[in-house]
Amino acid sequence: MVMRPLRVELSPTQVAELRRRLRARDLVPNERMRLECVRLSGQGRIAPEIASLVARHVATVRKALHRFIYGGFEALADAPRPGRPPRWTREDLDALEAMLDDAAARGVIWTLPPLAEWLRRERGVDVDASWLSVLLHRDGFR
Repeated sequence: MVMRPLRVELSPTQVAELRRRLRARDLVPNERMRLECVRLSGQGRIAPEIASLVARHVATVRKALHRFIYGGFEALADAPRPGRPPRWTREDLDALEAMLDDAAARGVIWTLPPLAEWLRRERGVDVDASWLSVLLHRDGFR
């Protein structure tokens, strides 16, 4: 029995949606990897080739492609995580980043404890300074 290579054919609308999703700032790594698998398959690459490009096992690539084929883009998202939802939102971090950009333009330097206090006072978000460091580093702040 000869198996056909698993390939995804994307419509122009799907290509545009794929590009939009790949540009999202808050995209989690596993979903990005799955989207990349779909993108590469849409370019005509086969699963073993994609696996070497995304540094994953070929079974992982095939699973991502099957998820897309049977469930579309929504099926590529991670399952909900158990536990308490985060206290901060993307909008809170965007507001903090805007404030930091403005402060940097004026030559003002902030440290983590005052930043955590700013979030508490201005946005009503209670976040520990050490966790705030992790969040800012994820967004490329140093």
